[in-house]
Amino acid sequence: MKCEFCNKENASIHLTQVVNGEMKKLNLCQSCAKKNGIDLNSPISITDILMGIEKQKKRDPVSNIEKQYELTCKRCNLSRSEFSKKARLGCPECYKTFKVELKSITHAMHHSMNHIGKVPSKQEKSIKISSKINFLKKEIEKAVKNEDYESAAKFRDEIKNLTNNTNEKVSD
Repeated sequence: MKCEFCNKENASIHLTQVVNGEMKKLNLCQSCAKKNGIDLNSPISITDILMGIEKQKKRDPVSNIEKQYELTCKRCNLSRSEFSKKARLGCPECYKTFKVELKSITHAMHHSMNHIGKVPSKQEKSIKISSKINFLKKEIEKAVKNEDYESAAKFRDEIKNLTNNTNEKVSD
């Protein structure tokens, strides 16, 4: 595969970025990468890439005002800049403090806010049913809030059917 900039040398650097659901690929040779400011020797953490911190590093150094108002964990005093460098949180309170950053990182990595991992085969059905019930409970809350009581009743009945079916299968 040839470099997309010079079309002469073989591409040895392959960058892939997903922006708004669209995957963009860039294939470069070593020299074109250096010319375009891609430093292959500097350590770049995944949080830097996903949070766009690299753009901030290229700007002027952080002013005193920005430092004064930088987001910091109240419990362990971990700052946003330290978090982006270490890519690790300092304490349980950091999850609340950096909630917005963690959501964007999670969504960028998993393309969803719900984790769907491996489930033991014996528990797969019951886990699916319980997640469906939780979803329906949230839908009931939305329907009641919007005063759509007919939909809320349908969701309630669906929950009853799901719980009755699971209780019958357990007793068999």
